[in-house]
Parts: sequence; structure tokens; C-alpha cells
Amino acid sequence: MSLLVSTGPSLSFRSNVYFLRRPTTTTTTNLPLSSASLTPKPPPPLPTPRVHTLHRAPYASPCTPRAAYSAAAVTILRDAGAAAAVLAGAYALVSAFDFLTQRNLIQQSLSRKLVHILSGLFFMASWPIFSTTTEARYFACLVPLVNFLRLVIHGLSLASDEGLIKSVTREGKPEELLRGPLYYVLILILCALIFWRESPVGLISLAMMCGGDGIADIIGRRFGSLKIPYNQQKSWAGSISMFIFGFLISIGMLQCYSVLGYLHLDWVQTVQKVALVSLVATVVESLPTTEIVDDNISVPLVSMAVAFSMFGY
Repeated sequence: MSLLVSTGPSLSFRSNVYFLRRPTTTTTTNLPLSSASLTPKPPPPLPTPRVHTLHRAPYASPCTPRAAYSAAAVTILRDAGAAAAVLAGAYALVSAFDFLTQRNLIQQSLSRKLVHILSGLFFMASWPIFSTTTEARYFACLVPLVNFLRLVIHGLSLASDEGLIKSVTREGKPEELLRGPLYYVLILILCALIFWRESPVGLISLAMMCGGDGIADIIGRRFGSLKIPYNQQKSWAGSISMFIFGFLISIGMLQCYSVLGYLHLDWVQTVQKVALVSLVATVVESLPTTEIVDDNISVPLVSMAVAFSMFGY
């Protein structure tokens, strides 16, 4: 009986002790779990090491200053060699007609006109052998410049060259070298310096002066019995031949330079323009102005003006 009484408070005490126990510090959350929370976090990034980047040097062109100088030297030598070759050819041409005239194998008047025709055409035909640089035209001008000095020296009687005088003058007088022949080489220099290979104007002007005017004199002397009414020193045969041969030589030179790639022309319009230039040059050559203005000045300058007004370059 006493044992049952004593056990009652004991159970009560244990119960009190249980409720007085301090709760633990662990806390739980009732938030739902997601797949992102289960994914492990990546490790913190490592510090970036200091890297020294090696940059490649820029591409160096193989055209070094020494190579550029070498190329320029080669170009100069080419143009100088071309000028020397053309000068030698021009001298040989004049010397050949000097020889023929001195041996009386050819008339002086015919020799003079053949030199007049062939010298200018030979000079024009030689332009493509020079380089494509801007300075090439100056080397080409050395050829007529040397002839210019030669004419001045012999025209002033500072030296004597009977063969030269007979081959390029009408009456065999040294002072004649300072008129027509001198104007002739000045026009050669002018056309080469200003127009060169890139313009049809210089080619047409020289073709009219060299080919047209030169052949007109030869044909007119032989078949020029029918004179022009306003100028008894000119003939219909000479004027007609100047128009035809001036036109044909101009077209031929333009065709050659077009094939070589220097000119790009509309040939229908070009033929019409060259025909008009030939007509105007023929009229100017037939005028009685030889005593005032030499044909070697009037014909090429008028041809130059008309051709430039139509071609524009």
C-alpha cells in the first residue's frame, strides 16, 4: 500500500523534469527543397595570374628602302637607255639622208620632207619603250632637246655641218635651221611634255604636222598643177593628200596606242573627230600665211586646239 503511494510523486517529478528541459539550438526550416538548392556551389574563382602577352610584330613589307632605291635606279636606267636608243636612231636617220643628199642620190627637197615625216613618226612610235613613271616623258624629251641644241649651234654658225643643212633646209642656208626645223623640234617637246601617251591630242597634232603636212608637200610638188584659187603656192592635190594621210596616220597611231592600253576610245566618235581635225588642219595649211607663220607652228597648234576641244584631255 505504501509503495503505491510513494511511486506517484516520483512519476510526477520525472514529468516535470522533462518539461523543464532546455530546447536544443538546432533549428529546422520547413521550406521546400528544390533542385537548385541541391546543386553544389562552384568553387570561388582563383585569382587571375598576371600574364605577359607577346604581340607579333606588324608585317614588314619586302619593299625596303634599299629595294625601292634599286627599283628607282632600274627605272632611271631604262628610261636613260631608251632615250639614248631613240637619239641614236634619230641621228642615224638624219645621217642616212645626209649621206644620200651629199651623194646626189636623192633631191634635197625630197630628203628634207622625208626627214620631216620620219623623224616625228619615229619619235612618236618610240614612246611605249619608256617606263610608266611620270618622269619618263622628260627622258623622252631629251631626244628633241639635243636636236634643238644642234640646230641652234649650226644655225648660228657656231659649227658647220653641210649634210645637216642640206637635209633639212630649203635653200641650204644655216639660218634656215632657226625657223622651220627649230619650230618642229619645239612642237615635239611640247606634245611629249603636255600630252604624252595618255592623250590623243598630242598624237593627232604630230600626225598632222609630220605625216599630213610632209606628204602634202611631196604630192603637191609632183602632181600639183591645179592650184588653189586663194593661194597659188598650194595645190588641190597637196591639200587632198594632207587631209587623207593626216587622217590615216592619226587613226593608225591612235589604234597602236589603244592596243597597247594607253588609250580607250569610242571609235565611231573618234573617226568623226579626227576627220574634223584633219579638215581644219588642211584648211589652215592651205592659207597664204607661210611668210607670216610657219606651217610647223600653225598646223600643229590649230590641230592641238581643235582636238583638245573635242576630246577634252
